[in-house]
Amino acid sequence: MTPGRTLVLCIDRDDDIGYKGGIESPVVGRAACLDAANRLGLKDPEDSDVNAIFSAIKIFDELQERGEDAAISILAGSHTNMVEGDHRIASGLTTVIKNTGVDSCILVTDGAEDEYVLPIIQSRIAISSIQRVVVSQIPNLEGTYYIIKKLLDDPKVSKTIFVPLGLGMLLYALAYLFGYPEAATVVVVGVIGIYFLFKGLGIDEVFGYFFTALQISLQKGKFTFVSYIAAILLVIIGLIMGLTSLLVYYKVSGVFFHLLTFIYGAVGWFTVAGLVAAVGKIVDVYLTERQALGRVIVLPFFIAALGAITYGASVYILSISDIPQFAIQPDTGVGYIVFTTICGLICAFFGVYLQSVITKWLGVKYGAAAEGGG
Repeated sequence: MTPGRTLVLCIDRDDDIGYKGGIESPVVGRAACLDAANRLGLKDPEDSDVNAIFSAIKIFDELQERGEDAAISILAGSHTNMVEGDHRIASGLTTVIKNTGVDSCILVTDGAEDEYVLPIIQSRIAISSIQRVVVSQIPNLEGTYYIIKKLLDDPKVSKTIFVPLGLGMLLYALAYLFGYPEAATVVVVGVIGIYFLFKGLGIDEVFGYFFTALQISLQKGKFTFVSYIAAILLVIIGLIMGLTSLLVYYKVSGVFFHLLTFIYGAVGWFTVAGLVAAVGKIVDVYLTERQALGRVIVLPFFIAALGAITYGASVYILSISDIPQFAIQPDTGVGYIVFTTICGLICAFFGVYLQSVITKWLGVKYGAAAEGGG
């Protein structure tokens, strides 16, 4: 059996080679990888990716010395948006595999962060080995101080640490300034908790991806730019209406009921915002990549269904909660939840049916076009 070709793959998920060294990914070949390591090392000698690239070159040389057929490549993600960066890594890996003809790879990383892309790599090529490069440090007080100082100088670490601390201190000072010292601790702990929750669940990356998509849509003159801006304005209106509803029915006790009153006032505007954004996406897909229309056509139907069911549920629960000023009575509230649930399910079913019809139509259309072109 003829042995396959091995790819020595170095992953730079935060794109230090591009951000610091001005090197376009993917980088293929020993000479190109060595040049990338040298250029990055001259820009930032203390970057751990330099050591990872040199380690990958060393492994590649050892494979060559043993007479094995091998290739070497560096794949970089994005310095600002990890979601977009992972898409770049996936696309780059597909290109490298196609151009080099490899069938397995040795993955070289400088830490656990890069290994988040393991599922992406494993879905495209078999991984025969993972080499993690750890730089040795002198374990004394001076060395520890230096490591901490370098971590705090790192923009990624400083944003995670300094932003919540600075925000908490600012809110604490403002609470005292406006005469609410008893609320200072609650506000600070709540805001910092929300911040860490956003970071921990990756919601900040979702927002980053959204704003990146907004920027790209503006640069390419897409209709989604207008629809996304309109959706953002509608979301802001929804937040205001939700807070207004909360102020009207604030006498009801319990965080759960406070949340329901907010949803009651805001969910209609949020639903319209989602519909506007979804319609904008559908228009762009129809104009630029019509063969993908089946993937997005269902979005407005699902959004409308979820919005209707959520609104009905909030109305029903509030109607049976003995809120004096709430206009809807329990009997009417039952009618609301039954009607909105049925309408939501019908809307979702119609969206799925329409998606299947359009997907089949597009398959027949573009399948026939491909056969005609062939």
